[in-house]
Amino acid sequence: MGRRLVGVSALVLVSALTSACAQAVDGVPKAVKPDVTKVAGLEITTGESGPKPGVPDADLRVENADGGEMDRLAVNTLADVEEYWAEKMPEHFAGKKFEPVKRLVSYDSTGAGVEICRTNTAGVANAFYCSLDDSIAWDRGDLLPMLDDAFGPMSVVTVLAHEMGHAVQYKLGAQGGVNQGTPSIIKEQQADCYAGNFFRWVAEGKSKHFRISTGPGLNQVLATMFFIRDAAGTSAEKQGAHGSAFDRVAAFQFGFAGDPKRCAQIDEQEIKERITQQKFDSQDVDTGQGKGNLKVDDRKYLQLLEESLRDAFNQSGATPPTFKQGDVACTDAKVTSPATYCPATNTVGIDLPDLVKIGTPPKRGQKGGIGDFAAFAEIASRFALSIQKATGYPLEGPAAGLRTACLTGAWAGTTTDAKAKLRLSSGDLDEAVAELLADRSLIAADVNGTVVPSGFARVEAFRDGFFDGSGLCTRKYSE
Repeated sequence: MGRRLVGVSALVLVSALTSACAQAVDGVPKAVKPDVTKVAGLEITTGESGPKPGVPDADLRVENADGGEMDRLAVNTLADVEEYWAEKMPEHFAGKKFEPVKRLVSYDSTGAGVEICRTNTAGVANAFYCSLDDSIAWDRGDLLPMLDDAFGPMSVVTVLAHEMGHAVQYKLGAQGGVNQGTPSIIKEQQADCYAGNFFRWVAEGKSKHFRISTGPGLNQVLATMFFIRDAAGTSAEKQGAHGSAFDRVAAFQFGFAGDPKRCAQIDEQEIKERITQQKFDSQDVDTGQGKGNLKVDDRKYLQLLEESLRDAFNQSGATPPTFKQGDVACTDAKVTSPATYCPATNTVGIDLPDLVKIGTPPKRGQKGGIGDFAAFAEIASRFALSIQKATGYPLEGPAAGLRTACLTGAWAGTTTDAKAKLRLSSGDLDEAVAELLADRSLIAADVNGTVVPSGFARVEAFRDGFFDGSGLCTRKYSE
């Protein structure tokens, strides 16, 4: 985070937030209230995710395969994704038949290279689609094992379903809304969306080889998006840009909740209105935590955070809570880490050592926290509870957790204002996604720290507040 905001994308966001924060008037339709027990209409499940046991492997011809676990996982994924598109492409695109990819290639980036798509694969830890010969290739030696170790086998499925999304674009041609000159960010967002389409089909139990829970399983898929995001500071206009984690998760969710036509509708206009990815600017100095990260235990930044929160919710008429560092005693709520809201005293207590753990980004090759925005958002969530209390909303239960996430997102939206005490910097929203998907995240938790079980719903509620302001939070998540 920082003190100033520049950039066209930020101005678009400010405009959207300004219009969304106005008072509700007659004739404005009410937001559809979500069922907090469901994920995009599906029941929240907590069962096993991954390959279905006892199902024979698919039989697809793969060049250079070694028959190992990663190749079997890749082949079963691509067989199921092709089955999905064989069914859905003609259904949603005027009867157009899906033609399977002509060439599948496995390689080991740690071994001898092979020539694919005019590229030698030696040292190339990647998975990609090549339109030159209608092929999909994957690195079984480094990339796929790394994803599997970090996030489980469904992360591999995520990456390959995304690559098949590019094949779908190529096969749809004009019907898919992209061509050779289409900016890469549009193609990548569509491919993430198409991956979301496929995972909805898996969650509905229609995949032959895979199953996924809509609770922890889907959370892991979204966490994969954080891992494969563009680096902070990357411009969305850069050739090859895929998107920030915040933007990639959004595209995936649009696909999971919608159909393939929704994905094909992602175009330049939508990207201009929605994409949050921005470059670093001269104001984004390195305070020792990496560019764009402030020291969360610095008194001046905590003071700016408190002022930022007061400014964000000053129209509510609520008496702002008092901030207190150190131990707090709550008579009517559980103490939570790294921040606590005590309704009886209207106090936000801050556990500074725990806050620092979250707010200190990891160094290369080492474990660590996430970053300053993740830590500040934890405090913002407890501040948001004080607003709910003052305006008469319950502070316990899933609806309170989603309302909290939405209001925290609404605060985050105000930090795009050039006059904000703290301003959003590149990578901050990705930190929010990472923290939202954490098992004990307070950003989408009620006053007792009970977290909404669906990470999908948590991120969606935060995004609602970020783009549409606090008014939507109280309308959409009122019960």
